[in-house]
Amino acid sequence: MSAIAGVLVTAAVTPALALSGVAATDTINVFENLPDNLKIDQLSQKSNIYATRADGTETLLASFYDQNRVEVASDAINQFVKDAATSGEDPRFYEHGGVDLQGTVTGLVTTIASGTARGGSSITQQYVKNVLVQECEVLTDAKKRSDCYDTATATTPDRKLKEMRLAIGVEKKYSKDDILRSYLNITGFGGTVYGIESAAEYYFGATAATLTLPQAASLVAIVNNPVKFQLDQPDSATNGAANGYAANKDRRDYILDEMLKYGKINQADHDAAIAAPIEPSIHVPSTGCQTAGGSAYFCDLVVNTLQNNPVFGADDTTRMASFRRGGYNVYTTLDLDLQQAAEATVKANVPSTFPGWDVGGVAVSVGVGTGKVLAMAQNKDYSQDPAVQATGANYTGINYNTNIDQGGSSGFQPGSMYKLFTLAEWLTEGHSLNERVDSRIKSNWGTFRDSCAAGGTVSFPGYSPKNDSSSETSSNYSALESTINSINTGYIGMAKKLDLCAIRKTAEAFDVTRADGNPLQQGASAVLGTNEVAPLSMTVAFAGIANNGTTCSPIVIDHITGSDGTALPVPASDCHQSVDPTIAAGMATAMQQVMTRGTATQSYGATSPKVPMIGKTGTTDGNKDTWMGGASSKVATVVGVMSVTGDKDQRTTYFNGQQAATARHRMWPAIMSVANAKYGGAAFAVAVGGR
Repeated sequence: MSAIAGVLVTAAVTPALALSGVAATDTINVFENLPDNLKIDQLSQKSNIYATRADGTETLLASFYDQNRVEVASDAINQFVKDAATSGEDPRFYEHGGVDLQGTVTGLVTTIASGTARGGSSITQQYVKNVLVQECEVLTDAKKRSDCYDTATATTPDRKLKEMRLAIGVEKKYSKDDILRSYLNITGFGGTVYGIESAAEYYFGATAATLTLPQAASLVAIVNNPVKFQLDQPDSATNGAANGYAANKDRRDYILDEMLKYGKINQADHDAAIAAPIEPSIHVPSTGCQTAGGSAYFCDLVVNTLQNNPVFGADDTTRMASFRRGGYNVYTTLDLDLQQAAEATVKANVPSTFPGWDVGGVAVSVGVGTGKVLAMAQNKDYSQDPAVQATGANYTGINYNTNIDQGGSSGFQPGSMYKLFTLAEWLTEGHSLNERVDSRIKSNWGTFRDSCAAGGTVSFPGYSPKNDSSSETSSNYSALESTINSINTGYIGMAKKLDLCAIRKTAEAFDVTRADGNPLQQGASAVLGTNEVAPLSMTVAFAGIANNGTTCSPIVIDHITGSDGTALPVPASDCHQSVDPTIAAGMATAMQQVMTRGTATQSYGATSPKVPMIGKTGTTDGNKDTWMGGASSKVATVVGVMSVTGDKDQRTTYFNGQQAATARHRMWPAIMSVANAKYGGAAFAVAVGGR
C-alpha cells in the first residue's frame, strides 16, 4: 500500500512539487524516505481532586485542565458517533490504507494552487495532524510552541506528504477501530473541549455512549470547523439559538444524508433526526478550586502540594503542567463529615465581613497519628481572581490556615496555646506539674537563660506581662494551676527556670514554625505566644501531644492514580518523636484538666459525645485573636477568630448578639462532637510521679 500510494500520490502532485521547489526526480524514493513512525504520547486530559464520603463514594471537589478531555474506550462510544464521523469526514475510511487518494489529491492540488487549506484528509491523516499539534501543546516555551504549531499546520505540499506518510505508518501499526477511537478522543470540539466524551457532557449533558443520532451528528459537525459550528454561542447571528443553530444544522443534516447514503441509518431514523431541533444544554465543567465551595481552601493546599513537591516533577512549572494535562485522579484526606461541620460552624459563628474590621475565622482538623488533614474551613469566599477579590472583602485567595509558602498568610499569634511548649520543656527538664514558681506581677523579670544567645543569658527591661483576670494574684502558682487557668506570670516564672532556646527547639520539635518562613523568636514574650504561626501548625502540635509525643507532618493526599489507573507516589507523613511519651503523658494530664475545670470548660461542656480530650485556649493582647485547640486520641482540632487587619476587642464585639470572643467555644465542640461520634477516643496515658 505504501509503495502504491507513493507512486500515485507523488505522481499526482509532481507538477505542484516542482513549482514549489520540492525535488521529486525519484518520486517513489521521496515518499518512501519520509518518516512513517508517529510518536503518540499520552493525550492531555483533565485531572480531578476528590474527597471521600463516609460510605466510600467519591465527591468531586475540582478539576484542572488545559484541554477538557476524558479519554474513553471504543465500546464507550455510541455507534452513531462512529458512523457520523466516517460518513461525514471519510466515507472510504474502512477501504483505504491511511490515504484516501481521491479526496486527498483533490484537496492537495487545490491547496497548492490557491494557497488556502482545502479539505480531503482522511480520518487517519486528521488524527496524525492532531497528534503533531498535541506535541506542540505540551511545550511550555511560548515561542517554541508557536513555531511547532505553525510547522504542524502549514499549508505546504511537503507537510502534506509527511502527514500522508505518517498516516500510512499508523495504518500499518493500528487497527481501524483503534484509529477511529483515537481520533474521536483527540479531536477538538470547540474552545477547550476535546474528545467525544467531554463534548457529549459539555454540549448535551450526556456521555459518548448515550448520545442520540441527531446529537451525535451535531457533535461530529463541530469537528469540521469548531469556531463555525460549536453550540455554546447562543447569541451568534449565524449559528445561534434564534436561528436554530443554522450553521451547525446545515452540516449536521449533510452528515445525516451521508449516513443514509452509505447505509448507516434507515430512512425513518434519518427523517426523524433531520426534523429534530438542535437543543444544546451546556454543562460547564468545574475548573479550579473555586468550584469546591467551602472546601476550596483545602483544595488550594492540595494544589500547592502538587505544585511544590518534587514527587510530581523537577520544578513547579513542570509539576503544574503535568497535573493539568496528566489525567490524574487525586484522592484526598478530607473527611466530608468533619468538613461539613467545620464549614457550617464557621459560617454560623464568624461573618465573612464586619464593619471596620477585617475579621478572619478558621477551623482545621488533623488525624492523630496519621497527619491526615481531615477538615479545613475559613470565613471567606475563595477566589484567586483579582477582579473578583475587588468586588468585596468577603473574597480572598489567602488560606489563613497555612504557611505563606503554602498559599497562606504570614500567620497569627496563637496566644496561650503556645504555652504548651514551655510546659513540655518544663517537664523535660525534670520539673513537676505540682512545682510552684514565683508568679508575682513585676516590672523587671531580670535575666533569662538562653543557651543560643551570646553569654548564655538575656534580659528584657520593661517587660511586664499581666494576667487575664484580676483574681489571679497568687505569688506562687504551680505549673498545673498556671496551665489550667492560663496564668501568664506563672508561665514567665516557669520560663525563668528554663532555657528559652530549648523552649523554641521544643516548639520546632512539634513541627511549629513561623508562617512567614523566618526562624521562631525565643524571647520571654514568645513564651506567651507572640510568634505568628499557622493554625495548621498548631493543630499538628496538638495531634503530636495526643499521639504520645510523636508528631506526624500534615498530608492532604491519600493516593493518586494516573489516567490508566496506575498508582503514583504521593508524599508520606513524617512521624517523629517530639518529646518522650512520659512527657506527653504529663502534658495530657494537665491539658485534660484545662477542659474539665479550666479555661476550656465551655468547649468541653458543649461537646457530645464525650471521650477523653485535651485542650488549651489562647487569647492575644487586647483580645484581638481568640483560639481553642485540643484533641482526642483520634482527632486534633484548632479553631480561631482573628484580626486579619484592623484591631477589635473581641470581648466587646458581638456577632448576631453573641460575643465574638466565645465563638471559639461554639465552633470547637461542633466539630469535635462529629469527630468523637465517628472516631471515638481512648484514654490518655497518666503522668507518673507528679509529672
